[in-house]
Amino acid sequence: MTENARARNAPESAVPVPEALLEKVEGRKRELQGWQNYVLSALALTASLFHLYTAAFGQLAAMYQRGWHWLFMGTILFLRYPVTKNRPKNKIDVWDWLLAGVLVAGCLNTLINWEAIAMREGAAITSDIAWGVIMTILVLDGTRRSMGWPLPIMAMIAIAYATFGPWLPGILAHGGFPVTELAPFMYLRTDGIFGVPLGVSASFIFLFVLFGAFLNTSGAGQFFIDLAVALTGRSQGGAGKAAVVASALMGTVSGSSVANAVTTGAFTIPLMKQAGYRPEFAGAIVAAASTGGQVMPPVMGAAAFIMAQFLGIAYWEIVVAAAIPATLYFVSIIMMVHFRAGKRRMKRLDAESVPKIGPILQQGWHLLLPILLLVVFLALGYSPVKAVFWSIILLVVVSWFGRAEHRMTLPRILRTLIDGGLGAVEVAAACACSGIMIGVIGITGVGLLFSSFVLSLSGGVLPVALFLTMIGSIILGMGVPTTAQYIITSTLAAPALSTMGVPMMSAHLFCLYFGVLADVTPPVALATYAAAGIAKSNALKTGFTALIVAVAGFIVPYTFVYNPYLLLQGDVFHIALGCATAFMGIVGLAAAVQGFLIDDLNVLERLLLFSIPFLVLYPSLSANVVGAVFLAAIWFKQRTALKQRDTTHQLSETTP
Repeated sequence: MTENARARNAPESAVPVPEALLEKVEGRKRELQGWQNYVLSALALTASLFHLYTAAFGQLAAMYQRGWHWLFMGTILFLRYPVTKNRPKNKIDVWDWLLAGVLVAGCLNTLINWEAIAMREGAAITSDIAWGVIMTILVLDGTRRSMGWPLPIMAMIAIAYATFGPWLPGILAHGGFPVTELAPFMYLRTDGIFGVPLGVSASFIFLFVLFGAFLNTSGAGQFFIDLAVALTGRSQGGAGKAAVVASALMGTVSGSSVANAVTTGAFTIPLMKQAGYRPEFAGAIVAAASTGGQVMPPVMGAAAFIMAQFLGIAYWEIVVAAAIPATLYFVSIIMMVHFRAGKRRMKRLDAESVPKIGPILQQGWHLLLPILLLVVFLALGYSPVKAVFWSIILLVVVSWFGRAEHRMTLPRILRTLIDGGLGAVEVAAACACSGIMIGVIGITGVGLLFSSFVLSLSGGVLPVALFLTMIGSIILGMGVPTTAQYIITSTLAAPALSTMGVPMMSAHLFCLYFGVLADVTPPVALATYAAAGIAKSNALKTGFTALIVAVAGFIVPYTFVYNPYLLLQGDVFHIALGCATAFMGIVGLAAAVQGFLIDDLNVLERLLLFSIPFLVLYPSLSANVVGAVFLAAIWFKQRTALKQRDTTHQLSETTP
């Protein structure tokens, strides 16, 4: 897109607004100067170099890799985030230096003495108990500072449940675990703070965050937006479709729906408003699409790496299985935009506002190579660590094929390494805090209790169990980042679905989808609030509009539970048939919601179209045929009526 076109479409406030929103939803970060900034930058740079080194030459043993990772991330956290938002942002408080030092000492205690700890087989001594209490408190406080209260509150409830088990009523009661057992369990085992979630953060997530930082520095963000506008801008509802495609592209490497919303929305929301979309709908489109980015392979909000560890399967299998459901989700939003534009008879974007795809690709084609290499390496069976490492190296090389301002010179590389180290802190905090909950679930057996509760309440009826799991996943996912959403919901709910015969892959993806959809489900809908701020629209109205726009996201998980072909499991014929029927259901649902197919729908037509997703939900040939007949009949009826109307109009114009 030309600079003039960008200037016309993006208001002056487009850049500062996202910064304000990020400050609001992601916490108040200090803006340091002088020697304190150098200390923080040095820590972030060292963290990035450490993870690149272990990616290139082999990762350390689990506790060492995780220990060093949390030492860097936790120290940066306390130095960058003040204890409250009211504290000065230009300097580090004395107590934060002290807390950072205590955290370093706690991590070094395990790193230096790990062999001795292993020799006594984890038997706790007095210092272990003390350090366990201190490190748990530091994790809770650090997570609160960087992400707010929701996740720490859930972790504290988990700790209280583990501690006060003997005094709880009914089936909730258990033997209980005193602090002398619980604290060292959280500190010295790979089931607590240093558990699987933090291990995934230390092994995979940090590197993918770093990859995203390199993409951002190389100009990939603007390239994705320009490419999306070029691909869809001239079609019906082109501005809205560009927003969806841009969020999908950004979602391939983004780990946050909020970051996705403010990055793409800063440009696409003003463009949609200029094209005639109401502010609430423009914000809703960006919020729904950015939320969908968290289920978009290959990164999937970093949840894919944890899912692979939980299921004990290759990461690539997760990516392949998630591809079709994610595509269906984005297709549904595009169809919502398409039918909305048709119903409102909106004009297409003028040619001046839409860049030509040729020049866009000519300027940014090289930015697609590292992403392509990442996918190819994963498909060939390379570990995600090696795949993303070599993708980063290639990105540095190919950046020299682009514009001078995006070339990876040594100063830009150092700045990007620092940005990547700083950007990974919040995910690491979420993973460490989630480890506390995973530890409690494991030690108390509450996961089995939750499964029994779902089975009992549902009466063994799968649709009821799925509905209960959906509600629970949305509630547990509210205000919680994607990685933590998935960890919590899958650990509690997935075993219940598996007990009822749902394949584990389907069960885990089901929990992930509905945990992610909490980001567009009022009242706690962070992505919606971010998009509404840019659109200058009412946040609650935008939230409910986003919920309607994302309605297919509430259908797709049910579809792949009943139709495993959508997870690319089965023969080619049934996979193709499953995709076709699912697409038909998505089109019918979007048309029914918007009240438009190729012309305005009457009440009966909307009801028939609304029934199609439910007819194709289960792979029944007869039900699928009925759904296809409904869609084809309504399309043919409207097509015939439009032709007759056009003929009548032409005759009236030619008649003297």
